[in-house]
Amino acid sequence: MTNLLLALIYLAFISLGLPDSLLGSAWPEIYPGFGVQVSYAGIISMIISLGTVTSSLLSDRIISRLGTGKVIVISGLLTALAILGFALAPNFWVLCLCSIPYGLGAGSVDVALNNYVALHFKSTHMNWLHCCWGIGATIGPYVMGIALSGGGSWQSGYWYIALTQLGITALLFFSLPLWKRHEQEDSSVSAEESPGSDSDSEPARPLKLSQTVRITGVKEVMTCFFCYALMEQTAGVWGGTYLKLFKGMDGAAAAAFAGMLFLGITLGRAASGFLAIRYSDQQLIRMGIILTAVGILILVIPGSAIIAVCGIMIIGLGCAPMYPAMIHAAPQIFGRDRSRAVIGVQMASYFVGVFVLPPLFGLIAQYLSVGFLPVYLALSLGVFALMQRRLAPLYV
Repeated sequence: MTNLLLALIYLAFISLGLPDSLLGSAWPEIYPGFGVQVSYAGIISMIISLGTVTSSLLSDRIISRLGTGKVIVISGLLTALAILGFALAPNFWVLCLCSIPYGLGAGSVDVALNNYVALHFKSTHMNWLHCCWGIGATIGPYVMGIALSGGGSWQSGYWYIALTQLGITALLFFSLPLWKRHEQEDSSVSAEESPGSDSDSEPARPLKLSQTVRITGVKEVMTCFFCYALMEQTAGVWGGTYLKLFKGMDGAAAAAFAGMLFLGITLGRAASGFLAIRYSDQQLIRMGIILTAVGILILVIPGSAIIAVCGIMIIGLGCAPMYPAMIHAAPQIFGRDRSRAVIGVQMASYFVGVFVLPPLFGLIAQYLSVGFLPVYLALSLGVFALMQRRLAPLYV
């Protein structure tokens, strides 16, 4: 039964990734049709992030009350309906309205799945599960590219993803008894392993935000997730626009090649799963920092847009091990009883970064140039590396 549950978690991670890269790949075609500025993509990202920050901070209590299975199904349904709303939206403001349930659906499910995997599976599985997220995030832009190159509209791409998301959500709904049964078996095993400890058999009490941020190392790891959000999401949201407006690539090709970031993340996490057998979480993060720096340097090389595409993919390879390694280390660094609260704060910090930084770059792109993308990414990577150096003594 554990293997079947693990397969469902893999599927849930694919479902998480499917819509995440759609906006970046479709935006070069969306904003002219709706008559808005190129920077307005940042407004949509901001609304989504507000919802995810809210649900992430509430996730400790929500998951305690509903359980992991129900949280996944409810969140998947909210996301699917939001994507369907994107496909039917007649104007920009309806896109903004649909971004609210999209954001609310993303936060709690992220915390629920990541905490569950961090507690019950090895780092190898954490990387491969996030690889599944990358598979979903890579499929999204290619579906959009196919829709655009075949003479269709960007709405068609959103339709395809919405229907896929609804199908996955239905499958997860019918698996709810399996989640409940596994939680009961897991509780029984914990009680048998710790027969003399009542506290071990009881669920951890939710922590307040003020209690969580006072834990040693939490502020530094929050900063890391904030900076990681800049590197991943700004490159994802603005990568296609960078290729089209700064490198001269046509819209359909830019939409498809924008997914190279997520292809790099996917391949990198597949490889990181094997590397995690030999290397620690901290070592994997350091490898990621080096690769990301190389990718940013390639972006600034003048010449063909294909060179920039390679740089975007290498940035994805560098980002690949950072996120899962930081999450997997949470129970070891902060304790199993506090990991759900800490991971909730980590997710919230990530989405605060998504909320603030891509919209800020939208202003830079509008009033200066989208060509400042590599500089923006380099500054974030520098802060990330500094925080990791301060966290180094806490890694086990």
